[in-house]
Amino acid sequence: MSRATARGTRRRAWAVVATSGVLAASVATAAPATANDFDRPEKGFMPASTVLRDRAPQQVGLDPAPIAEAERLIASHEEAPAPDGHPMYAGAVGVLGHDGAVVARHASGWASRWKDATTELPRDQWEPMRRDTVFDLASVSKLFTSLVTVQLIEQGKVSLDAPVATYLPEFAANGKESVTVRQLLTHTSGFTSWLPLWSKYPDEASRIKAVMDQPPTNAPGSTYLYSDLNLITLGVMAERLTGEPLDRLVHERITAPLGMRDTGYNPTDPSRTAATEYQTAPPRGMVRGEVHDENAWSLGGVAGHAGVFSTADDLAVLAQTLLNGGTYRGHRILDRKSVELLVTDFNGAFPGDAHGLGFELDQRWYMDGLSGPRTAGHTGYTGTSIVIDFDSRSFAILLTNRVHPSRSWGSNNPARQEWARGLAQAMPVEPRHGRTAWSAGGTNATTATLTAPVEVPAGGARLGFDLFVDTEETDVLTLETSADGGTTWAPLPFTLRERGPARTTDGTVSGYHERRWMQARAELAPGAGLVRWRMTTDAVYLGRGVLVDGVRATAGHRVLLDGERRPSAFDPRGWSVVHRGS
Repeated sequence: MSRATARGTRRRAWAVVATSGVLAASVATAAPATANDFDRPEKGFMPASTVLRDRAPQQVGLDPAPIAEAERLIASHEEAPAPDGHPMYAGAVGVLGHDGAVVARHASGWASRWKDATTELPRDQWEPMRRDTVFDLASVSKLFTSLVTVQLIEQGKVSLDAPVATYLPEFAANGKESVTVRQLLTHTSGFTSWLPLWSKYPDEASRIKAVMDQPPTNAPGSTYLYSDLNLITLGVMAERLTGEPLDRLVHERITAPLGMRDTGYNPTDPSRTAATEYQTAPPRGMVRGEVHDENAWSLGGVAGHAGVFSTADDLAVLAQTLLNGGTYRGHRILDRKSVELLVTDFNGAFPGDAHGLGFELDQRWYMDGLSGPRTAGHTGYTGTSIVIDFDSRSFAILLTNRVHPSRSWGSNNPARQEWARGLAQAMPVEPRHGRTAWSAGGTNATTATLTAPVEVPAGGARLGFDLFVDTEETDVLTLETSADGGTTWAPLPFTLRERGPARTTDGTVSGYHERRWMQARAELAPGAGLVRWRMTTDAVYLGRGVLVDGVRATAGHRVLLDGERRPSAFDPRGWSVVHRGS
């Protein structure tokens, strides 16, 4: 849907059928769509007054089909056995949001299904997932500790580049005197990733002392290494500076102002929580209503790295708060400059490990088609994840109990990818010319070709087309020509102009390109031949894909190929037609 349509110059009547939990509505005459296209990214924040409301996908300019397919896939993992014979997880709750609207809510499967690590409960004792099921967020808890830390920076109580030992003198032990607050937030402190605090030390005081005494494994600032110890330290620092326990800080500074009533540590109603793992070491049995992480459990359920429980709806409020620039319903938890720091990559020296203050950035392995430099999020070991894409003003929250009944049953990363991908593919990329464009690259482990004949005269010819590319780096589009009827193919170098100077490619292109259309130009050698666009994806991770539009080959004033006037000239194998406004 075009931006003009998105802003209300065209109205449509939609009849929306309720299916499989996709937000259902029956709208005789819907309000104008307000969503911006995927290829027109937004900068800055949404209006501070934006409050989430439920809308059908069509009402905000989205295609409901990819969202419905994402829901189907999420539910399928609860029964279809993984390669090891187990389901991926017992159950899932998810929320998708776009442009200030919740466009999908999903709840399926079971909050409790197993008695122990191998034995199911009697069928009549299985407890279904509900929209308000409370989940152990695991490492998503780190975001709350990070937000409290950034609040302290705003208040002038903490300096981002000050040594942590300024606020925790005992932290300077064993070579950590130069480690900064920023390095803790970005996992570049040099800390080891984990310590067995629960089993090696006898009480909370000795466990915290072990963290303070732990020497760095790497020189501070030299290495990216994700570490629970970073956030445990920040939680202790926040408590020391404020004189308040971390759970109270999170409640008073974040969850209470935002109305996140189901979010906090040590839930008071375990029956509402999703069961996690059956643990024998320590001998806790089926863990439910207590934090799964053993170290956080040994610290009383409140720690900087784990311990927060929440619902998908509450996390949706947090996501929208950040999209609004730090405020929701008139309650501000961060100023706009601080939110910008959350999505500023401080880890440029460590490609692939982009990180803002507490938030991971641009991690395609779970953000999939929503991934980009301004896409922030985090995952949790129990099967949780949150993705916030500032450029499209969207979020994807997926909460599963994938460790129920055993952590050894595997990863739920495929489901995380599918959930984010459903929302990304629901956003339109509008044709640059006319009413249609060609699209490919939306499926893993495939090769798609778009081929057209071009009879090039002796003087050669010029090929021009518009190109949209948003892919994983290893999912590659190649422009090729053949002079022997398609028996052999050779890459055709082309120039690519985005918003700056043109650059010359070797005939291939991939990766993130600011979600914008680009102009491509190539020189065709004399002789009758074929030209094709070959899109190849590998077995893991996807972006939004590629689109080709406005294909035109000319020799002087003579038009040899006009894709807008003669789309039938193309042989599309694995490519599909994208229609304007669809």
